[in-house]
Amino acid sequence: MAKYDAYLIDLDGTIYHGKNRIPEAKRFVDGLKKAGIPYLFVTNNSTKTAEAFADDLTKIHDIQTTPEQVYTSAMATADFVAGDPSGKTIKKVYLIGEAGLKEAFDRPDIQIVDDEQADYVVMGLDRQFSYQKLMEATFAIQGGAKFIATNADTNLPSEKGMLPGAGSLVAAIETASGVSATIIAKPEAPIMEGALKRLKMPNNPIMVGDNYQTDILAGIQNGLSTLLVYTGVSTKEQVAKKEIQPTHSIDNFDQWSF
Repeated sequence: MAKYDAYLIDLDGTIYHGKNRIPEAKRFVDGLKKAGIPYLFVTNNSTKTAEAFADDLTKIHDIQTTPEQVYTSAMATADFVAGDPSGKTIKKVYLIGEAGLKEAFDRPDIQIVDDEQADYVVMGLDRQFSYQKLMEATFAIQGGAKFIATNADTNLPSEKGMLPGAGSLVAAIETASGVSATIIAKPEAPIMEGALKRLKMPNNPIMVGDNYQTDILAGIQNGLSTLLVYTGVSTKEQVAKKEIQPTHSIDNFDQWSF
């Protein structure tokens, strides 16, 4: 197998199933550590902080992780907004989201404001989303604010079935405002660019994940090699129909070597 100098790794479905462990995934991460290969967990989930993800990985899944080894769509969105060439030193943001997004936007070059002051409407999954927030976001966008969304995932798996994801709420604002959101997370470029910067721009990175439509397309569309592991969303039957195949595919991480 090709030698890669950095790994970008999805979380849910790839490293764990919710609170359930994937034993092969722990062995995979331990192998990266032993080989001294840099890696970064890259997730579309904007609701939790990097600290919370690291804590869960360490305590629930026995994968020792620091916050610096996690990059969320919330963090990528904050990096994107802060770096947007608007000419303004302080970016004024009307924010809709949960703890992970709020912490990511707590930085000196971003100011959280009411809708009428906003240069940007930024949205992630918000399980307290309301008509009031929909109305205020719509007014701000109609007034000229840029509409930025962490991710467009329409659904999230749960024990009861598929829950509404951030994308379903983003669609409501798009419908009301008539403006399409700029999407940051996988498979789009901004989160990949931010993740590669965190890894100090490796020469030969690989994107690893269980979902062809997000993880693997993120790699394909951004010029990275890809590794699809069949422990989560995508099935072999689904992937066989795709015009562009993953660089590598495996049933589980025990089939991979560094």
